[in-house]
Amino acid sequence: MDIVGFLKSQFICHLLICYIFIVSGLIINFIQLFTLILWPINKQLFRRINCRLAYCISSQMVMLLEWWSGTDCTLYTDPESYHKYGKENAIVILNHNFEIDFLCGWNFCERFGVLGSSKVLAKKELSYMPVIGWMWYFLEIVFCKRKWEEDRKTVMQKLLNLRDYPENFWFLIHCEGTRFTEQKHQISMQVAEAKGLPKLKYHLLPRTKGFAVTVQCLRNDAFQEEYYQRGTYPAVPIIPPRRPWTLLNWLFWALLLLYPLFKLLINMINSGSSLTLASFAFVIVMASVGVRWMIGVTEINKGSTYGNNDNKQKQK
Repeated sequence: MDIVGFLKSQFICHLLICYIFIVSGLIINFIQLFTLILWPINKQLFRRINCRLAYCISSQMVMLLEWWSGTDCTLYTDPESYHKYGKENAIVILNHNFEIDFLCGWNFCERFGVLGSSKVLAKKELSYMPVIGWMWYFLEIVFCKRKWEEDRKTVMQKLLNLRDYPENFWFLIHCEGTRFTEQKHQISMQVAEAKGLPKLKYHLLPRTKGFAVTVQCLRNDAFQEEYYQRGTYPAVPIIPPRRPWTLLNWLFWALLLLYPLFKLLINMINSGSSLTLASFAFVIVMASVGVRWMIGVTEINKGSTYGNNDNKQKQK
């Protein structure tokens, strides 16, 4: 293993990355709070400022995908349409199979210059999560409770409010409603059979109330079928060029926040106080637990209880 690979595998490096992300995120959340005074005065200025502030947070996660892990995402598309990406609003339909699938969507948003303004349809619980959830609040993200009777008016109204948004944005939507697991797939296909709908091999039954044209877009799962059989999608594969801004943004926050951290640590060590060192260790442990909780929110086994209610009713 080379020195770079060794450093990437060390817990202390992971902890420092988490420290930069959380502290910078909370600082940006605090700044976003003050932008609320602009809303009644100049709503469009409020939106433009929060797009830039949100980019400072979300680009750090994209940086990890692009520069830390060296991941590239391949786009299969019509070359004639390629030049339009990022220059107009778009609805982007994503599969929901893995913990980081949303990050791949953000990766494409970044490479076409719409990461800061990107939107999602997210569950209400995420709005309470520090950094990402609070950032989304100021981006006017559409939150839902997954109860159509309650969501009908609020979701529609929030979507209509985005019609005059001053920045081009991509609306990322997971039409399956929850992440794919074999158990959820079996339950979903039972529902499809009962309703006389096509059975999908690699996807859950789409939530058509959230996005009425999902079934047409999936084209009866033909794209995914070809990928599983041949390892490629139809159309021309293109890897959009990587931009330097995610790395530069992260380096800015790293230089800003690591110096006071190391200075504080050195002063604590020099003090020789057992209580001070124990307090610092406690903060580190709590930070690790906090990061683990934030990651856990996105894990598949912590996702929607898709189909569980039906099973409980059958057991009664």
